[in-house]
Amino acid sequence: MTPNDADAFTMNIIHNALLSASEEMFTVTARTAKSPIIYDVLDFSTALTDPEGNVTAQAVAVPVFVGVLDFTVKGILAKYGRAGLRPGDVIILNDPYLSGTHLNDVAVVMPLFWGDTLVGFGASKGHWNDIGGITFGSWGPGRTEIYQEGLQIPPCKLFSEGKENIDILEIIKSNSRIPEMCIGDLEAQVAGLRVAARRVEKLIAKYGLATYFATVEHIHRTGEEIARRRLQELPKGRFRAEDFLDEGGEGETPLPVHVEVEITDDEFKVDFRGNASQLPFSLNNTYPGTVAAVRVVYMALIDPHARYNQGLTAPLKVIADEGSIFHAVRPAAVSVYWEVLTYAADLVWKALAPHAPDRLTAGHFLSVVGLIVAGVHDQTREGFALVEPNPGGWGAGPDKDGESGLVSFADGETFASSVEVIETRYPIVVERYAFNPEAGVGDGKHRGGFGIIKDYRIVNSRAELTTDINRAVVPPWSMEGGGVGTLNHIVISGAGKAPLRVRKISAHRLERGDVVSIRTGAGGGWGAPLERDPARVVEDVRAELMTRERAREVYGVVLPPGRFEVDIAATAALRASCAL
Repeated sequence: MTPNDADAFTMNIIHNALLSASEEMFTVTARTAKSPIIYDVLDFSTALTDPEGNVTAQAVAVPVFVGVLDFTVKGILAKYGRAGLRPGDVIILNDPYLSGTHLNDVAVVMPLFWGDTLVGFGASKGHWNDIGGITFGSWGPGRTEIYQEGLQIPPCKLFSEGKENIDILEIIKSNSRIPEMCIGDLEAQVAGLRVAARRVEKLIAKYGLATYFATVEHIHRTGEEIARRRLQELPKGRFRAEDFLDEGGEGETPLPVHVEVEITDDEFKVDFRGNASQLPFSLNNTYPGTVAAVRVVYMALIDPHARYNQGLTAPLKVIADEGSIFHAVRPAAVSVYWEVLTYAADLVWKALAPHAPDRLTAGHFLSVVGLIVAGVHDQTREGFALVEPNPGGWGAGPDKDGESGLVSFADGETFASSVEVIETRYPIVVERYAFNPEAGVGDGKHRGGFGIIKDYRIVNSRAELTTDINRAVVPPWSMEGGGVGTLNHIVISGAGKAPLRVRKISAHRLERGDVVSIRTGAGGGWGAPLERDPARVVEDVRAELMTRERAREVYGVVLPPGRFEVDIAATAALRASCAL
């Protein structure tokens, strides 16, 4: 049967059933996982592909995983070929150079069969909180090569024709400080894949193999048609952007990074050539990760509401020098890959924001502001590892203020850890969780969104902190005369200790009573502050997001003492004098 032989109604039903299957796979994984980073934060993704590894349906989850699951499946095909895969096989891997991201993100893939015919793959990729390496949690600064970052798993058969490979499980258990968590999350991922396999089998049993293949082909073809049609609506030309990674130059000076984006009627080309060579520490990104970063911004421009499939990326081309920070090769350390990945996306974002203001805002706090608080629990004597992203401020648009307290684009549909889960699962008390107006915001006609303050008090005898943050030196960028955003950082304090401000630290010792205070930055502003509607300034003052003094000094808005209303005459006079 060809695509034209299958009627549109049937193909639409199958397409939606595949989307539902990918989402059910996601839900089953979340509900059966053992680690909060899976079931609470949702730091994982699931997808269905065609027999060549092209994504057909993917659950809404971590955006950067949109760009890596096809690389993952195609890497498995490169090793085994179709002939080397059989019904009941499940393949596990975490090779960053093949599948993107870092060793903590473990992929589990199941080839799907109808009889002896390979019809596609189910794929799942999720963050495990410890995969070995030199410190608890596996990732962090100070690594110089991947061998220090944990257990490397090339594509291996976890199940071979339905028979479990116990030896692989034993290797994983022997390399993790929290083996039961890892195995529990692995079993949850496999359970999700089995659900997806049953759903695909039922679809084929009902509609036939020819109609199923015709629908998959139709999904990809339609995705490409949509992308090429939307491509015609984008501005044409070459667009460039530059920025600075917080470190990477000599003496840890900021490292310049750049991109050139060329949009034609037929192609959306993103060129990272000429950037720095891969670094001798963990801030490197592999090529699949860079492609993933670009795909997120590309999808925001092509169709932010479209359900992702491989056909949508047909016009996209990403180029990066092999051996560079955007295309790191073995044995480069990559455990904090996301900090470079976010810059890859932000550069494309910055280059195109002036030309697509209805889709792209000013710069946001950018960093995942990821941290690890880990140790051995005094009561249970078992290892624990709180691993999480943290929310911050997003940039303003030409007609809106920036969003406050959202996770970085790289984590998208994930969540910050729930206070209730943190205090239940870990020896930590969350003493404060609030917006961070003290640090200010990217001022403007439309201001940026606010970052957050979150204070963790340690109630264990000891623990350790690892983090690696960017946008701690170079702030988020602004647009059209707006103010730049504010910086990310963490403050460590304790009885008899001077407060320590850090942006990167590895396995720093914490003691009972110490406080880890997470401070995330605010987004950049859009437009001149003196053009801001005075009524919006009053709203911020009333909400205690801005002081009366700042309203006057930055926005030229005068409020009478003790009253939340604008002194119209005084405001007009002050703004006129400021404009002069």
